[in-house]
Amino acid sequence: MSAPKEIIIIGQGLSGTFLSFFLHQANIKFLVYDTLNKSSASQITSGVINPVTGRRIVRTWMIEEVMPFAVQAYKQIEKLLNISAIKQCNILDFHATAQMQQAFDERVQEETYLKIPENKIEWKNFFNYSFNVGETNPCWLINVKLLLKKWRAYLLANNLLIEENFSVDQIKDYKEQTIIFCDGIANAANPYFNALPYSANKGEALIVEINDLPNNNIYKKGCSIVPWQNNLWWIGSTYNWNFENDLPTESFRIDMENKLKDFLKFPYKIVHHFAAIRPANLERRPFVGLHPVHKNIGILNGMGTKGCSLSPYFAHELTEHLIKQKPISPNADVQRFSKILSK
Repeated sequence: MSAPKEIIIIGQGLSGTFLSFFLHQANIKFLVYDTLNKSSASQITSGVINPVTGRRIVRTWMIEEVMPFAVQAYKQIEKLLNISAIKQCNILDFHATAQMQQAFDERVQEETYLKIPENKIEWKNFFNYSFNVGETNPCWLINVKLLLKKWRAYLLANNLLIEENFSVDQIKDYKEQTIIFCDGIANAANPYFNALPYSANKGEALIVEINDLPNNNIYKKGCSIVPWQNNLWWIGSTYNWNFENDLPTESFRIDMENKLKDFLKFPYKIVHHFAAIRPANLERRPFVGLHPVHKNIGILNGMGTKGCSLSPYFAHELTEHLIKQKPISPNADVQRFSKILSK
């Protein structure tokens, strides 16, 4: 099997961006189809790469391989575009209860990503909290909005982007090309992949103006306060598995405002409130690779809430698979669903 003559990429979120970037590095001909959706999950993500997660404070899946690779990938693309897209921005976790503090203190003894910050008292000038502070180190913050905007401009300048919707009916016109769908939640309706176990969830966030809050950390206590730009901060997020639409809700805004008032000692101003549907799935593992029957049709999707770390890694795996036939990680390879996709 030789490398495809041309790759058609559907979608320019994080997955489509990095797939096109790695194909560009490998001098493989490609073309991206995308209509800009300012409310897509990639466009409004917080941009945080966090190596530990959940109430049990455990390492995220494949983080030892995924995070170092992602960091280098962001540095490569920011160098090409001459932008600043990634910075280390550790998480300070202000424990809300004695039980949460105890759980962190127990895990910090055995988890190298966790530590007790030395300057935990000074945060009393900024926040209300009754228990100790824990730090996750390193964490990374990606300026996803800037990255997507600049890569889009690069594609347009080089005639590599068609700003139109791509219909599956158009596949018949691309018999000599390989088509990779990186179109987020829209792929759940794709007849070639709609049998995959998608389980979309809705996230919401606020953009809030806060003056004089140091922007070299991410702060957590009931919500996440993430540096956005200048004096703006990203506040969120929810993981709602039962939702009626993709619109912002008043209940979320009220909940976040109550948490901010309880936590923050500074005044704030809400600038924007948005919501988006994430392309998550029941297994919480990506969908990567070529269709088991239609060999010129593939997918790079299902990154869920870990898109900033997973997208670069699996975009590179798919690139290596397309060019050199290297295997895809079994837990991500879409071939694990070959039975249901072959029906």
